[in-house]
Amino acid sequence: MNSLIRVFAILHKELLQLSRDRLTFGMIVGIPLIQLMMFGYAINTDVRGLPSAYVDEAESNLSREYLADIGASQVVKLVERVESPQALEALFDAGAISIGLVIPADFDRRVIAGNRPPAQILVDGSDSIIYGVAGQLAALTPRFDSRSQSRVEPRAELRNYYNSNRRTAVNIVPGLVGVILTMTMVLFTAVAIVRERERGNLELLINTPIRTWELMLGKIAPYVVIGLIQLSLVLMLGQLVFDVPLQGSRVDLLLASSLFISANLALGLLVSTVAQTQFQAMQMTFFFFLPSILLSGFMFPFAGMPKVAQGIAELLPLTHYNRLIRGILLRGADLSSLRAELLALLAFLVVALLLAIRRFSKRLD
Repeated sequence: MNSLIRVFAILHKELLQLSRDRLTFGMIVGIPLIQLMMFGYAINTDVRGLPSAYVDEAESNLSREYLADIGASQVVKLVERVESPQALEALFDAGAISIGLVIPADFDRRVIAGNRPPAQILVDGSDSIIYGVAGQLAALTPRFDSRSQSRVEPRAELRNYYNSNRRTAVNIVPGLVGVILTMTMVLFTAVAIVRERERGNLELLINTPIRTWELMLGKIAPYVVIGLIQLSLVLMLGQLVFDVPLQGSRVDLLLASSLFISANLALGLLVSTVAQTQFQAMQMTFFFFLPSILLSGFMFPFAGMPKVAQGIAELLPLTHYNRLIRGILLRGADLSSLRAELLALLAFLVVALLLAIRRFSKRLD
């Protein structure tokens, strides 16, 4: 009986402690709700509305009918017409489209003869799911039987860009770089200020002339180097083990990765100014890490998410870095064609760093 009394005493103490720890209580309730909402509402492998462009060299009634059928499928959203396949390739390199349609000048003759693919569907193979979705469009190519003039549905030619063998590792490894950097960089700096406070080192900083922004930049600088080491390690193993290509400039990749690492470090510093303990800092990091993985396009296609989920994803640095690293590694894109993603990361860095500087105070309380 005495043992039970002591056990219930400890139980009562733990419940009181949990009731006072709002962050832990928030995780108990919030994590299941976040996962339920994201997997049930935001995550959707049935992709619709993929941004697409087309070349119509035939400009016939039959080609316009074909384009209408493609648009009515809702698999793609025809956002632009260009004049040549080379223009389509430029849009692919910039990451502006996922699927391109090429209708040749002899489209009608191919449709009637039925002995050649009447059209060509270009696919961004850097996302393996998109290739499977593009297969639905191939059956929509119109053709007429020369004897009965009845509509049948042959397959158009599919051309896979950037990942001709459709290897999953080519898509996963670049995205995994961003996931690893997000997890480690945010976590490292999320406990930085908290650790100084818990160890008593913050008392020493009170008597120094160091300014807040100097302290913040000093905290960030060494971890940028650590992040670049992690980047080099993952990419080296990706090339040696999985034969992941590096089509673009190493300098562009280094600059984009440095900006992404700095943005995550600034976020970690902001977390460290809010959390009271290192455990709380890790809890808050997990709240950020979970949506980053699920909504950034790393695991699930971005185009399949509802507009609300896409809006949230646009606020996450990993979303923009996935586009940057896949564009540079797989498509050979340069930074000028990806400047919108760079500006988004820069804006996130500035806002997070300013908020961290504003919240930080060299006081024991």
